[in-house]
Amino acid sequence: MQAVEVKSFLEGKLPNTKVEVEGEGCNFQLNVISDELAALSPVKRQQQVYAHLNPWIVDGSIHAVTMKFFSSAAWAERT
Repeated sequence: MQAVEVKSFLEGKLPNTKVEVEGEGCNFQLNVISDELAALSPVKRQQQVYAHLNPWIVDGSIHAVTMKFFSSAAWAERT
């Protein structure tokens, strides 16, 4: 699995969300930029993303995922 596939998939499933993905194979690091997700609790944020990734996790296409969440403003300040 490629990072571009994960990025495209998640951005298609999570409206108003930008996803920066690093990694390849079955290990990925995600920077998720979304004002809606940033407003949720940490557990709720992860649940939103894992809900879409679960089929790939179950079949072994994705083994490990780490996530960091940013609001649009926080991401703009960072870059």
